Amino acid sequence: MKTLFWPCILFLFLNVVVAHAEVDPHSYAEPSRVSMTALDLDIEVDFPTKKLLATADLSLAWHDADARSLVLDTRDLDIESVKAVDAQGREQDADFSLDPRDPIFGSALRIALKDQVPNVRIRYRTSPEASGLQWMSPQQTASKKQPFMFSQSQAIHARSWIPLQDTPSVRFTYTAHVKAPKPLRVVMSADNDVKHRLDGDYRFVMKQPIPSYLLAIAVGELDVRVTGPRTAVFAEPSVIAAAAKELEDTEKMIEATEKLYGPYRWERYDILILPASFPFGGMENPRLTFATPTILAGDKSLVGLIAHELAHSWSGNLVTNASAEHMWMNEGFTTYVENRIVEELYGKEVATMQLVVDDQELLVEMQGMTPEQQLLVTDLDGIDPDEGLSGVPYDKGRWFLRFLESRYGRDVFDPFLRAYFDHFAFQSITSTEFLEFYSENLEKKHLGKVSSAEIDAWLHLPGIPSNAPVAHSARFDAVDKAAADFIAGNLAAKDIQAKDWVTLEWLRFINALPETPEIAQIKALDDAWNLSNSGNGEIAFRWYVATVRAGYTDARPQIAAFIERIGRRKLVVPIYEELARTPDGKAFAIEVYARAKPGYHPMTQGSVEKVLGL
Repeated sequence: MKTLFWPCILFLFLNVVVAHAEVDPHSYAEPSRVSMTALDLDIEVDFPTKKLLATADLSLAWHDADARSLVLDTRDLDIESVKAVDAQGREQDADFSLDPRDPIFGSALRIALKDQVPNVRIRYRTSPEASGLQWMSPQQTASKKQPFMFSQSQAIHARSWIPLQDTPSVRFTYTAHVKAPKPLRVVMSADNDVKHRLDGDYRFVMKQPIPSYLLAIAVGELDVRVTGPRTAVFAEPSVIAAAAKELEDTEKMIEATEKLYGPYRWERYDILILPASFPFGGMENPRLTFATPTILAGDKSLVGLIAHELAHSWSGNLVTNASAEHMWMNEGFTTYVENRIVEELYGKEVATMQLVVDDQELLVEMQGMTPEQQLLVTDLDGIDPDEGLSGVPYDKGRWFLRFLESRYGRDVFDPFLRAYFDHFAFQSITSTEFLEFYSENLEKKHLGKVSSAEIDAWLHLPGIPSNAPVAHSARFDAVDKAAADFIAGNLAAKDIQAKDWVTLEWLRFINALPETPEIAQIKALDDAWNLSNSGNGEIAFRWYVATVRAGYTDARPQIAAFIERIGRRKLVVPIYEELARTPDGKAFAIEVYARAKPGYHPMTQGSVEKVLGL
């Protein structure tokens, strides 16, 4: 098997690349002419200058007999040299130029070649302001002893730390040699050795082909705990025990997903708990999910996020959208699979509550969107894909798959999804390719279940179609009654029977509050339930938004502490948005942001500064 693996993967990869004629609007690359098949990195991590000093060797497959140039994506890279490397390993200088910098897409690196060489070697340095890297001082970490650095390549930030074809339509294997200060551990989206000595010299292999946005690296004071036969958790020393306990069900999650959708094909599934500045809840880097510490609630109530990132091992990492315009194929499928994992491990009642909350919040979010922003298949030409993300690809995408499940039944739909993951494994595809597979393997075998018009409405029309299945939670009936009675003044805050509520019930209650709550009611809730001091990030950020809308300034110290400590965009940007609606709130937000900014990832900084008009 080992001797056949590499050539089989390469053969599959070459055929996939040639098959894609669709142009990715977010990449300068020309993969229909020449494409990457492998990447070999040699990196020195330089904390004093906040730079990576690196060499990238790109293995190439040529598809156009007339092509003699290679176009790569870069952003703010200092290119020192480019060498053409022939089949015998001989190097020759290659002419190159960098296009003027585009604020969204960076600069095309254009390499002129005399022959169709199998490799190019690029020596370069990253910028201290690289959008895909965050450099943290010791003071910004939990222990305050050592510096920390981590990457975030999605959507198009890999180009800020590696010159490459930065499009999900291109998949490649990679190896890396990384040197870092000896007290620190290096981990990557590859084969991490949990027993590796902290000797400052690390080597990695990723033998499954991945798209560029799944390239990941982190360097810091990291401890490790094994949590299962193929799982481990990496985290800062002060966090590792809590993280390992919270994530002890990871192996069970893998087994539950395998039972539904086939074998896990990435060998290990480890998790890295990053510092609180990480801008996302999680990032599905293969073999090593990056996760926010805000999921460590102490009661496993937020580990659905890990179910989501694990689900990406089938949807997204294994079968990938060919461009960001088909993001629903990554996130919609993954959010659907996430809910099925939650149901398998924690029961249908919890999974249904999750559906109800997510559906409700999506409908509220869509009220502020243009019709074009509500489409599953989108046109993002000229638009930063970071700004194109919303609840639509995630929750409307999931809702579409629930619709198909409701029509065909799980006994039919589950085998179809498993066959889909098998058929397109390690490929990047478009919505059209999904629909062709759906037509042959589901629609034509079960005629009359779903019409073409219904499919078109889900994918190409705004809103949620009227035929969408509606989730209902009996436990939420009691929450809704308590909320209605409280809002009407018929139930005192202290008399709400919420002592045993789980996170989802609190989310449902807070979401039921009026758009502009009465300040007296907000104060009463806080006095009774101490919500301003909640240690649960999902509850806290929704509560802080409600306090701002009510004008309840007593919560401002807790708000300031929250947004200074946490850099996760989902949790902090809505708070800044609400504060910015009034002059007094905006002044407070700007004051707090000035303190918080050094600890924020560049992506979070950009989002907040856009909200605050800075």
